[in-house]
Parts: sequence; C-alpha cells; structure tokens
Amino acid sequence: MARGGQGLARVAVVVRAGAAPLWWLGVFAAGIGVLAPGLTGRRIGVLAGAALFIVAVAAVPYVRRGRYTALTRSAARAGKHDVLQDRAVAVRNWRRGHRWWLLLAFLAALGSAFAVPAAGGMLLAGCGAGLRLKAAWLGRRERDGNALLWVRVDWLDRRGGRPAGKAVKAYRSTGIAAGDAAPGGARRRTAALV
Repeated sequence: MARGGQGLARVAVVVRAGAAPLWWLGVFAAGIGVLAPGLTGRRIGVLAGAALFIVAVAAVPYVRRGRYTALTRSAARAGKHDVLQDRAVAVRNWRRGHRWWLLLAFLAALGSAFAVPAAGGMLLAGCGAGLRLKAAWLGRRERDGNALLWVRVDWLDRRGGRPAGKAVKAYRSTGIAAGDAAPGGARRRTAALV
C-alpha cells in the first residue's frame, strides 16, 4: 500500500460470506440425509434437525457479540491512503480460505444422516441463517452509527478470516456511502437511470 495505507475488508461482508455456502450445503445435506432411514428413523431425525436448526439460528448471531461491540466503539476513521476491498473480493477470499472446512462440514452432515437423518444438514443450514442474522445486526449498527465498519485484511489472514478474532486489534470506519456493499454486507442497490 502506498504511503502506509492498509487494505481494508468490510466486517459485515466477511461475516456474511459464510452464510450462503453453509445454508445451501446444509439444505443439500438435509435433503440427501432424509433419504437414509438412519438409526433413529426419519421422523426423529427431522425433529432433532429442526431443534438443532432453531438452536443454531438463535446462538450464532450472539457468538462474540461483545467483542464486535467493543471493536465497533473503538473504531478509528480510515485514512485517505487505505484501500477498500471490493465486496466480491472479500467474499471470494473468505470462501477460498474456508473451502476445506466447508467441505468437511458438508461431509460430516452427510455422514451423520446414517445415525440421525437430516439433523446434521439442518444444523449446518441453521449456522448459515445465523450468520446472515449476525450480518444484519452489524448492518443495523452501521446504519445507527452512520459509519461502515472495516477490518485490516492482513489481520484476517492470520486467523482464518475471523473479523473479531484475537489478531484483530481495532476496526476502521468510513462514511455510509463508501465501498460497494450496503450496511449489513449485501450488494449495494444502484438507483435506476431515468
């Protein structure tokens, strides 16, 4: 980076990056898992999966919430030489860095279907939905504070892409219009040309 600037990735985008793969791998694993009778039977497997889904959707948004809040409060303004990473690049980097974990989670969800049909897949889907809710919570904080939250890319690389991990010392902030992602990490909608 020129003149001491840092590469910055959006916090909400990094959080949201895992939501879609976990959701779809979970749905796919649950769909395949329902076909296996399993040790417990399909009915018990689906009921257990539904319970695990609800627990994951309720728990994942609250994991490390205090750390996110503390980092948000102490966020410093980004410098003019800092480079803001595109949403697509941040998503691609996270997914590329976690592809083996995603594959292992999918295989574990499929394997668990032989014991409890569909339960592992529904748990995986619940984790994806929970990440989406966490990103939405971050988006509400960004809108309330009228500032987008960013994390240094080199700190993400050290600990596997965790935007609130031990390697992350502080967030940076920019105005609400910076970057190509809306608050919460979704694609920014452009106004239609008249």
